[in-house]
Parts: sequence; structure tokens; C-alpha cells
Amino acid sequence: MKWKHSFLFIGTKSGYNDASKTDVPEDFDIDMDNPETEKAAVAIQSQFRKFQKKKRNEKS
Repeated sequence: MKWKHSFLFIGTKSGYNDASKTDVPEDFDIDMDNPETEKAAVAIQSQFRKFQKKKRNEKS
């Protein structure tokens, strides 16, 4: 199964557009059956969970 994703880059927090980010293609395909895709997703989710845990601990 292939999913097609679109991304829109609005700008940075300071309010200007970075030229290097606007050169990114808007549409691309991700092969969801590729084992490397699953490994990448697990790694991203793991890092996000660590970030959320750290964020919660800093507020306490």
C-alpha cells in the first residue's frame, strides 16, 4: 500500500520563509510495506515519546 502525503510549509516562528524549506516537493509517496518505513516510524515514535516524557517531567 502506498500513501501519498502533502505538506505545506507556512513559515518559521519568526515569520519569514526559509528558502531551503520551500524547495521541498509538496507530494511524495511512502511505501508502507517497506520494512525500513516501519523501522523509521518506530524510531520517530520512540523519540517523540521521550520528548513528551521529558516535557511532562519539566512541568512537575
